[in-house]
Amino acid sequence: MSTAEKISIALPREMVSLVRDAVATGEYASSSEIIREALRDWTYKRSLRQQGVAELRQLWQEALSDKTQGIAADDVLDRLERKYQAIADASRAK
Repeated sequence: MSTAEKISIALPREMVSLVRDAVATGEYASSSEIIREALRDWTYKRSLRQQGVAELRQLWQEALSDKTQGIAADDVLDRLERKYQAIADASRAK
């Protein structure tokens, strides 16, 4: 088991109240448990963001190296406009 290191953090009054309420109601055993869970969630979300950035970089590089002719932006925008106009028309008809 790893040893725990004690640190001090400053939180806004509202957050302190939320932490204390969660411990008082028995939702968590201690404020440390809440902070550990929050850090696990933060670490997970951070990892997902980093994976997303790496994936976007890879897609960007693939797009840059793709030499096939693309579609003109005006054509794409026209097609999208027709699509969303049809959706709007269909919802008004209901």
